[in-house]
Amino acid sequence: MSINQAPPQLANKNLFQTRPFVDNEFVETTGSGKTFTVTNPATEEVLAELPVQTEGEIDAAIESCHRAFQTFKQTNSYDRAKMLRKLYDLMIENLDDLAMLITLECGKSLVDAKGEIKYAASYFEWFSEEAKRNYGETIQTSNPNNKVITLRQPIGPVGLLCPFNFPSAMGSRKAAPAWAVGCTCILKPDAQTPLSSLALAYLAREAGFPPGVFNVVLASVESTPMVGLKICESPKIKKVSFTGSTPVGKLLMKQSASTLKKLSMELGGNAPIIVFDDADLELAVSQSIASKFRSLGQTCVCANRVYVQSGIYDKFCQEFAKKTEEFKIGNGVDPDVTHGCLINAKAVAKVEEHFNDAISKGADVLVKGGRMPELGKHFYAPAVVYNTPNDAQVFHEETFGPLAAIAKFETREEVVKLCNDTPYGLASYVFSESLNNAWYMSEFLDVGMVSVNTGLFTDASLPFGGIKESGFGREGSLHGMDDYTVIKSITLGNLYR
Repeated sequence: MSINQAPPQLANKNLFQTRPFVDNEFVETTGSGKTFTVTNPATEEVLAELPVQTEGEIDAAIESCHRAFQTFKQTNSYDRAKMLRKLYDLMIENLDDLAMLITLECGKSLVDAKGEIKYAASYFEWFSEEAKRNYGETIQTSNPNNKVITLRQPIGPVGLLCPFNFPSAMGSRKAAPAWAVGCTCILKPDAQTPLSSLALAYLAREAGFPPGVFNVVLASVESTPMVGLKICESPKIKKVSFTGSTPVGKLLMKQSASTLKKLSMELGGNAPIIVFDDADLELAVSQSIASKFRSLGQTCVCANRVYVQSGIYDKFCQEFAKKTEEFKIGNGVDPDVTHGCLINAKAVAKVEEHFNDAISKGADVLVKGGRMPELGKHFYAPAVVYNTPNDAQVFHEETFGPLAAIAKFETREEVVKLCNDTPYGLASYVFSESLNNAWYMSEFLDVGMVSVNTGLFTDASLPFGGIKESGFGREGSLHGMDDYTVIKSITLGNLYR
């Protein structure tokens, strides 16, 4: 396949775009003359060569968002709802092509990629309905002659900074509520996976979004800090939403301080699974595997630690190993493949480091897994260790890869203490048939989200987000528009003259 030629697997070739999107056009860049490549991590084939934008070009994209906001904020909420619903329809119509783009640039299996597109599209459906319900309130004051009315108004142009692991869903989850309330957006995708964001831009234009309402800017790994700084320091950008690592999130907070931006941060995690003796064993095993190995562990809510109560510990480990060994690893474009590859060599090295560290500290190997050079340098078969000591790296650092670490516990008080011994607090999973256990753990786990008896919980109706160093703000649900609005209070005085 030639560089910058649409992959033959795509029926709708218009979805394959290789230039920045500004003012509803895929624009030529004339500034830096530099480019970066997008590579299929499974085959190492170059998919596209994209331009590296200059500071001036980023400024122009920000100005476009700022200019468009002046009119978009005044559009009727029902008109915005129609645009969002149309975008949902277009994504579902192009489901197979959009999923193929994800698989090609990200490496995940087609099954996972199709699930991501459905999930991404669901946010446009959800917020097409919520756009009509941006309610204010009427409040009685201490003075009976006065009333306070509140309005929720769009905060302004917003910057969306997205990671590689969900190239379509992360941008969609942020843009949908922003557009629902009348904000305009500038999105910077990860340098490894920009093609899905550009495809979304094409469909947004087809759905009727006006020029400047959605701009997508491009940056290489080297120029990404410049673009992030531009977005954070620009007084014309009123909010930044970021999904990524905690260290980068802290840096963006510092950079945004000069303009006191509103921020949403969805950062690192260290999610535990807790399986009690009274759990449905078959359910606990299958759902724990679904959580741990979704996208080969490359999601922020993937389980990083598995704690199993002593009464079913041995049986759980046996069944967990058996099901893990049933995976079919390979190129994600193969419809029979259950799990694809990792995003890059650095990701592979981190999994290997955590595996070797756990073994060196006394963990036992349950499923060896490991590199699969016969498939390619980014393929790593899922590994499982058990009897994992608490000082192992895997219990304190996010692996973001296919390594499951299992340990035994005796009491729920003990396991709550172990689970909360981390600076992170994004998600956790509890398996028990006891309402008492489920409620106790849900209340006392220091996390933003608790999933009881299911390993896959993400949905547009869920307030997604964490606490502690996993970030703040919520995406999705009836609360999803809050971070993109400001409350204006209006006092009406002397009403009864």
